[in-house]
Amino acid sequence: MSVTTGVLAAAAAPRRLPGAAAAPCVDRVTARLAQAVAAAADATEAEAEAEVEAERAVVLEEFWADAARRGTPLIEAVDGDPDHCTATFLWRGHRATRQVLLVAEGIADHADLAASRLSPLPGTDIWHLTYRLRADHRASYRMAADISPGGPPASAALLQQRLLSLSAHAAPDPLNPRRIADRWLDRPASVLELPQAPARAWTDRRAGAPRGRVERHRLAAGVLGAERDVWTYLPPDGHATKSGRPAKGGEPTMGGEPTKGGEPTKLPVLVLADGDMWFGRLAFQDTLDALIAEGALPPLAVLAPDAVDRDTRRRELAAHERHVGFLADELLPWAAGRWPLTTDPARTLVAGQGLGGLASLYAGFLRPERFGNVLAQSAPVSRLDIAPSRPVTVRLDVGLREDEILDHHRDLYETLRSRGCPVTLGEYNGGHDWACWRGCLTEGLVGLLGH
Repeated sequence: MSVTTGVLAAAAAPRRLPGAAAAPCVDRVTARLAQAVAAAADATEAEAEAEVEAERAVVLEEFWADAARRGTPLIEAVDGDPDHCTATFLWRGHRATRQVLLVAEGIADHADLAASRLSPLPGTDIWHLTYRLRADHRASYRMAADISPGGPPASAALLQQRLLSLSAHAAPDPLNPRRIADRWLDRPASVLELPQAPARAWTDRRAGAPRGRVERHRLAAGVLGAERDVWTYLPPDGHATKSGRPAKGGEPTMGGEPTKGGEPTKLPVLVLADGDMWFGRLAFQDTLDALIAEGALPPLAVLAPDAVDRDTRRRELAAHERHVGFLADELLPWAAGRWPLTTDPARTLVAGQGLGGLASLYAGFLRPERFGNVLAQSAPVSRLDIAPSRPVTVRLDVGLREDEILDHHRDLYETLRSRGCPVTLGEYNGGHDWACWRGCLTEGLVGLLGH
């Protein structure tokens, strides 16, 4: 059965609203400044100018103080349409500001960056851009101000080139406290979450939850021709040995976990792509601790290889057979020699995002005797040139703002159904975005491995 999460019946496409009147918060500034001008109409020219400037300073300070208090973008209701909101992105400019660019995943059109520029409100330091968005939208974004001498190029092609260069310097929104780490950059992105976006109940560190153990190991990866760092997560004490190594006598123990027939209960296993992102930047261990503490997930082990860098990731996750061989024949046996891990494919899950999702599908399709469950998010499945040799359980997640990737996921869902695979399709209102994948990964784990 297809499962969609957090998706309303209303139209999901973002729509830019032109003019200051599109944003009530900005329109109120315009109205107050106009009132100041009208109130000073009977004064001398010098007195009128002084009165207007004094009122302008008060209005702008109040505006920016309110924006800082509320956090940006400023979210406002749409009259008569509870399924949509307006989101107004703001930037406080100065005399040198030439243009301001919004780089927003699933909202801005990367092929036409000029359409994602903020507009200046004349006579103020306010730059603004308002979108009408469906009320369940979630996205990461950055902003960049151009202070280059001279105006923007007149040529559309040269303007696009200049804005592409500017986008490389985009930074988080200084008035938005909600942030997420970037995959490759040292600076984070800001996060937009509208009121009906799916809740992320287990994202943050849960007070009082027992803590699991995260380690980073260097592992020989013969099939890849190099060593690889692997992040590992073991559940809180009481579910695995404290040392992470076999107990005396050579047999791994569960440190108090119930046993069956005298044999230790084996932990389910999640093999997760991009360990340097999930554990090195996103602190995914906090989510796992919370899920286990609340009983939403059984105690489990996670094996998460590093992506290394862009080129290595692109090369290895696209070299499907060799990467699958590393996971199935080197990583899993290495881990099973250290900890009490299951070898049951029904309790083994392989998961990833983007190319990591594609590699996860290959792992499940090529080696179903090792990986009985697959969680693939926003994978370029048009490059998938194999079918499962026997049914495996698959969950697909994709954003409504991912265009062709969305269509290909829907096609793959129908294909897997026709082949007898238990498959679900989750569609969220967002783009190719870590801000969306984090919540979907949690939901997928609970659905595939939960009690």
